[in-house]
Parts: sequence; structure tokens; C-alpha cells
Amino acid sequence: MYPEEIVIPMKEELTDNGFTELLSATEVESQLSKEGTTLVMINSVCGCSAGTARPGVLMAVANAGKKPDFLTTSFAGFDIDAIKTLRQHLLPYPPSSPAIALFKNGQLVHFIERHQIEGRPAQMIAQNLIGAFDQHCN
Repeated sequence: MYPEEIVIPMKEELTDNGFTELLSATEVESQLSKEGTTLVMINSVCGCSAGTARPGVLMAVANAGKKPDFLTTSFAGFDIDAIKTLRQHLLPYPPSSPAIALFKNGQLVHFIERHQIEGRPAQMIAQNLIGAFDQHCN
């Protein structure tokens, strides 16, 4: 597990901007049982990928015409039980962090894996997400 002093500022980058943390398996299951769209940012300490994923997600939410009903986040390597449960809902995709998932009525409808984040600017990640929001959100 990562040290709290490293993780907290990375968590706050999202929670200070309206994202709710999913900290347990129960919270993940409860959230994904809700009607509507849920964006889940699987946060990570990986500087190169998470360093563009978090700003990309925030940019997408700030600039999208259609937005997910719920903005959530969980931290890989820290929120262990939540991530384990979340990854069950992401199958058949292999574990990936950072990663960004969009669920509609509990079903995965869009997923951005780490390899699709690495080396890409935040603007490109935001454009990808805005397209998914336009397609799946009200």
C-alpha cells in the first residue's frame, strides 16, 4: 500500500473538484447499482499517466455539454477492497491504473486503459471522454 502522504494530494485533485471517493467494496456495489451514468477515475501514483489522466478527466467534466450523473474515484494500491471489486466490473479488461470507466445503469459502456493514457496529453483524454459523455449521458 502506498504511503498516505503521497496519495492524499492526488486524491484531493479529484475530490476537491466534485468527485466522491469509493473506499470500500460496499460503496462500489452501491454506486454501480444506481440508475444513470457513473464516471470512475481509477487514480494512481504513476506520474506519467496519472499526471495527464486526472487533468484530462477534470477538463472533460468542465467542458462537456452532457455529463455523468455521478463522478467517483478510487485509488489503486491504496483503496484495496474498492479496487478489487471495481475490477470485477471491468472484466474482461485486465487490471490497469490509472484508468477511466464510464458505467450506465451499472454496465460498463466506455473504458480507457493505461496504455491509452500513456504519452497522450490531457486534452486528448478529455476529447475521448467528452465523446463518450455525448453518446451515453443525458
